[in-house]
Amino acid sequence: MSKPAKSPAPFDTAKFINPAQVGGIESYRIGDGAGRGVRALCVNTGGGLRYRILVDRGFDIDQALFKEQSLAFLTHKGVTPPAQGIERGIDWLHMFPGGLLTTCGPFNAGPPGDDNGEALPLHGVHSNTPATIESIVQPDPHAGRHEMSAVARLRYGKLFGPCLDLKRTIRSVLGTNHIDIADEFFNAGNTPAPHAWLLHINFGYPLVDAGAELCYDAARVEPRNEPGSIARFKNLAAARKVPDALEEHRGGTETFAYLWPRAAKDGSATVAIVNRKRGMAVAIHYNTKEFPRCGNWQHFGPGEYVTALEPMNCTVDGRWKDRAAGNLDFIKPGERKTYQYRIEVVTEKAGLEALRKLNG
Repeated sequence: MSKPAKSPAPFDTAKFINPAQVGGIESYRIGDGAGRGVRALCVNTGGGLRYRILVDRGFDIDQALFKEQSLAFLTHKGVTPPAQGIERGIDWLHMFPGGLLTTCGPFNAGPPGDDNGEALPLHGVHSNTPATIESIVQPDPHAGRHEMSAVARLRYGKLFGPCLDLKRTIRSVLGTNHIDIADEFFNAGNTPAPHAWLLHINFGYPLVDAGAELCYDAARVEPRNEPGSIARFKNLAAARKVPDALEEHRGGTETFAYLWPRAAKDGSATVAIVNRKRGMAVAIHYNTKEFPRCGNWQHFGPGEYVTALEPMNCTVDGRWKDRAAGNLDFIKPGERKTYQYRIEVVTEKAGLEALRKLNG
């Protein structure tokens, strides 16, 4: 991931007194509906990008807009309070808000099932874990500080383990349109913790529209072993093109493939969605040493019209299968593990074309 950028242009501090006039972070609680009481942080980068961090839902990001155009897919139900301790089977879907970033893990991702006698819910407990805010740092151009950040800590586990601690830092810079995220895990317990971490980065209309392109330079693309996915990704050029809403995607029909993007020597890689008609794209910059696979979920049903790019250290086949295949990661007692990644809005024509060239 590239280093945090400086503000692209100086702000004329002689023309405003309150830094909130040009950007910053606002804290509040949702006051009505299913999400009533959920704590949230609204971030305005001052460059056109606004996004909302759900403090009580894993410190994930749901709403994200660029110049008032939504980037993310939002479910019909939207935000709900966390529901710790009652996750069973596919109950995760009842509480899934969609959103720009819904993280899956930290002990398992993928379908519900049984691993060594432990019942695992769909996509793990992270999304239903409230965070403790450690700091909110506002930008202050008057003092030469253009960076804004929010830091939170989350704890997962139970008596006798496994027990994990996550410090998540989310940063943006005034006048720019990217989100830098660092996830630092620490195994506070005395037993090895099975570990899965999957970034469910969900794009929706109007960014996702007919003709938009999924862009990645993949050394290998492996559809999930099911007829629909195999057929969809047989023609990779077609699979990269977003279609109109599909009647055959009503209900739970979807397609999915694993991508192995080619990386630079340091492991850095980029995947993206580009909408030339709208003149914008969203790129995900990450490291393949941290996330060996990237999933591409496609579900283009009427109304539920979404595609996701999902860097992951696991698979979505089930933890028991990852264990049997030797793909299961662990964090040892006292060990730390860090992930760093960037979600960036791109609007310059040269930037859009550079992302499109990932497809060759």
